[in-house]
Amino acid sequence: MGGRRSDQRIARRVFLGGMAAAFSATPRAALAQRSPRVAQPPYRLAYLVPASPAANELNHRALFGALAELGHREGHNLMVERRFADGRFDRLPALASELVALKPDVLFAGGSQATLAASKATTTVPIVFVAVSDPVGIGVVKSLPRPRTNATGLSNQAEEFQIKVLQLLKEAFPSASRVALLHDPTNLPLVQMLPRLKIAAATLGLNLRTIEARSPEDLVPAFELLKSDRPDVLYVLSAAFFVSQRGRIVELVNAQRQVTVYGQNEFADAGGLMSYSFSVVEQYRASATFIDKILKGANPAELPVEQPTHFELVLNLKTAKAQGVTFPRTVLLRADRVIE
Repeated sequence: MGGRRSDQRIARRVFLGGMAAAFSATPRAALAQRSPRVAQPPYRLAYLVPASPAANELNHRALFGALAELGHREGHNLMVERRFADGRFDRLPALASELVALKPDVLFAGGSQATLAASKATTTVPIVFVAVSDPVGIGVVKSLPRPRTNATGLSNQAEEFQIKVLQLLKEAFPSASRVALLHDPTNLPLVQMLPRLKIAAATLGLNLRTIEARSPEDLVPAFELLKSDRPDVLYVLSAAFFVSQRGRIVELVNAQRQVTVYGQNEFADAGGLMSYSFSVVEQYRASATFIDKILKGANPAELPVEQPTHFELVLNLKTAKAQGVTFPRTVLLRADRVIE
């Protein structure tokens, strides 16, 4: 009898001790699950962009220069794995999966397509993105103030920005009525906003017609179509492969003496007539701060998505003179930069 009572007392103490340990451990376990993983140097950064290394060079230098200023130097305390899609968006999902398999501390994604591919490849690796047209609409974050996912970064206010370009286009070329939009149909956020852009254009007295090009091979047929249609103004929307082909696009445009407005400032620098854009280079530079915070333990789900606050209007007067274009004085005064 005494032996059984002793055994029962021991079993009861073990049971109560186990319950106490379970109760005391539960809050700590839950807290550990909520707390972001703090990376240890050398940090591992994955880098995914849709462009080629050459087309991405300025952006690349901006990001890694800013990281170095924050103390993250490649070859010292930072290891980097890079993947470039060379303008082939269909390669992005496989490249994103390759990078996720390497278990990076942060995955950087440039542009909407790369960000979407990264988001589908992982829900646990922190993602920092730049130049995403509609991060909520494509599902990579729940909201801009509180992403509540593993992704955060910088958006580009795509719809408001495109409407502003149309307004500037009308101010620069008041008699224009027929406008062709050259766009990449694989850029889903832009495709989804096209009906709203057409409505906005109509209020400005502009009739929009879309022309698609999803690869370098599509450019010549697209410009043959433009040559026969001859719109008053061509608007080249932002697209990663357009930027990588900007020299060729500007050459085709100028050969046809087609009045053209561009959605990225790299085109004006390459000889394009007029451009209006936020600075993609600045977004790459600013993304270093997000990467730095996450490496130091910040949770991407709680880091608000930032939007551009400065846009730049660039006029190329050398090209304007060659095409016989004269900008209204109001547009000249508004220009942030003039190329002569």
